[in-house]
Amino acid sequence: MDTLAYLSPPKNLSSILSQPSFFPENLQLTTKPDLIPGIPDGVLALIAPIVAYWVYATFFHIIDVYELAEQYRIHPSEEETSRNRATLHEVIYDVIFQHVVQTVVGYAVYKLDPPPKTGHEFYQMWNLKNNYLPSFIPDAAVYYGYMYGFSFIKLAIAITIIDTWQYWLHRLMHSNKALYRRFHSRHHRLYVPYAYGALYNDPVEGFLLDTTGTGIAGFVTGLSPRECILLYTFATLKTVDDHCGYRLPFDLFQIIFPNNSIYHDIHHQNWGIKNNFSQPFFTIWDKCFGTQYKFVNEYKQLQEHITLTKYKEFLAKKSGGRFDKNSDDEGTPEPKKEQ
Repeated sequence: MDTLAYLSPPKNLSSILSQPSFFPENLQLTTKPDLIPGIPDGVLALIAPIVAYWVYATFFHIIDVYELAEQYRIHPSEEETSRNRATLHEVIYDVIFQHVVQTVVGYAVYKLDPPPKTGHEFYQMWNLKNNYLPSFIPDAAVYYGYMYGFSFIKLAIAITIIDTWQYWLHRLMHSNKALYRRFHSRHHRLYVPYAYGALYNDPVEGFLLDTTGTGIAGFVTGLSPRECILLYTFATLKTVDDHCGYRLPFDLFQIIFPNNSIYHDIHHQNWGIKNNFSQPFFTIWDKCFGTQYKFVNEYKQLQEHITLTKYKEFLAKKSGGRFDKNSDDEGTPEPKKEQ
């Protein structure tokens, strides 16, 4: 009930919006209270995604170590051990380093930004109601649209910017051999992705791909610190989920988004490395520019709720050969293109 009361419009909303005049010079602006007392929202926007990363990745690590969801594992544990070219120690070290870099950069930006203010909201709603919107729009709709609708639109635009930025930079890292060898090849040392390795990148690439990409999205859309908390944490969780190595039936990220662990797993295989560049949310750019893997739908459909054996049978059938369980960097063979 307290939550509903907090989200509901104030009882005097209609009287505020119906007054004939509202002078902005009379507004009394104050510093907006922090979401968590004692932790500025701008700092929380730096802390929350890091905590989310390690907590969510550890969740999948526990599933992995104790073999709690083997029927949904994309690759067997022995394949992860034999094919990956980076140790868990190296992965964790690089991820921590990237988190340090993004925290230092983010904190510098936070110190440059003025603290968020409050006290102007009702004037903005009154201005919308009386100068821009049709008179039949309900006052409650004005309230929810201003308080939450604008945030949703800004976040949607920010997600689009992140997807666009990461697609083209990711694709460039693959199309340019020098860039791939120098930077992006490090991430592809993980032929069999797992959650802790979601941000296992060369530091320069990690800064450009993730820190700069999300920073540009936040700047262009003018996200507030609280909106940044939501965006950065959500994007972090999604990235971890894309590399988790499982297709869990109750995973909302994998249910809602077409770009998920199966989709991105194809990109980590030798036979799919030139496809599926889109990340972390949608697949629109792959579809628009013809870089989506041809058999992605079959791959997804047959991997859901089936055993690894059937997954290998599917690849063997498409390739016209056998899956070599002792293969190393070659991994699963590329499905043969249909005639």
